[in-house]
Order: sequence, then C-alpha cells, then structure tokens
Amino acid sequence: MNLPVYLYGHPVLREVADDVTPDYPGLKTLIADMFETMYTSEGVGLAAPQIGKSIRLVVIDADPVAESFPDCAGKKMVLINPEIDVLDGDNVNRAEGCLSLPGLSEDVKRVENIRLNWLDENFEEHEEIITGFLARIVQHECDHLEGMVYIDHISTIRKQMIRRKLLNIVEGRVSCDYPVRYAPRKRK
Repeated sequence: MNLPVYLYGHPVLREVADDVTPDYPGLKTLIADMFETMYTSEGVGLAAPQIGKSIRLVVIDADPVAESFPDCAGKKMVLINPEIDVLDGDNVNRAEGCLSLPGLSEDVKRVENIRLNWLDENFEEHEEIITGFLARIVQHECDHLEGMVYIDHISTIRKQMIRRKLLNIVEGRVSCDYPVRYAPRKRK
C-alpha cells in the first residue's frame, strides 16, 4: 500500500522514535508498504516517522543512484533500531533533498565513514562499515529517528533564506507527485 508521506511541520517528524520489538504488529506488511511508498515517491530511503509512525525503522534502496555513486549498487536494506558510530574522516558538503521537504535541496555536511549496527527484518544483528554516499543516506534517514530533518544541519542564515519555502510546506501550499499528509492546522 502506498502511504502518505508526512511533510515538514508535522509534529511526528520532531519526535524521538521508539525501538521496534519483534512483536510489533504488522511489521512485515509495514516494511513492504514503506518500500512501495519510497519507490512511488522516487526516494532512496524512508524512515517510519515520515509515514506517521514514531518507531526506529528505515528502508533504503540506494541502487537507483549507483550510476553516480557506485558504493550504492545493490544496497537494499531494512534497518531496525539502527545505531551509528562516526568514524574518522572529513565532513563532505553535498546537496540533500527529502520527501518530507518537497521542492527543497540544501548542502549538508556529513561524515563519509560510519559504523552501522542494526537489526534486519528477521531481527538478526548486523554491523558494517559504510562509506560514501550510502553513509549519507543512512545518516539522513537515521536523523528522522531522532526527530531531525536535514535542514537542522544548515546555517541559521540559510534557514532564513528558505523560510518562505518552509512556511509554504507547513501551510500546505506545495504540490507533490505522491500522497502527502500536511501538518495539522492550528486552531485560532
């Protein structure tokens, strides 16, 4: 099922997500629905808060960007309760976008080398050193689990420059090619 993507301004995007347990109801179906939603929205990653679920679950399929970023070839992952350790290396500035912030793209500095620990859909443990653009995708999606979005990493001045665009998203004045859920309207 193609689920609506929750847009910037929705409170669920600012919550710290809860751990997922093996008895989480309908987990396999939720994972399948998240992949379908991600593909329909033409994303390479999707975190559960982006579909209104404040749980520590991420799906990634980085293969569509493998031509530009070979480290992403064949990388399809389900991350349950992921934990990131930053490894040595430079911060790299690169443009990022987000399904929850349609029409925006900003340069974000991120490390290129991480150690990722996670559980897969069968609750089997994994640990892997991840580098390059795939490390950026993982960090971006895991930020959602901490109640963060990528613009939290840009300068205050840059946020002021895109303030009107952010307000348009919050107020529901954007159009998307995929189903979305806007922030609840505040009553006056």
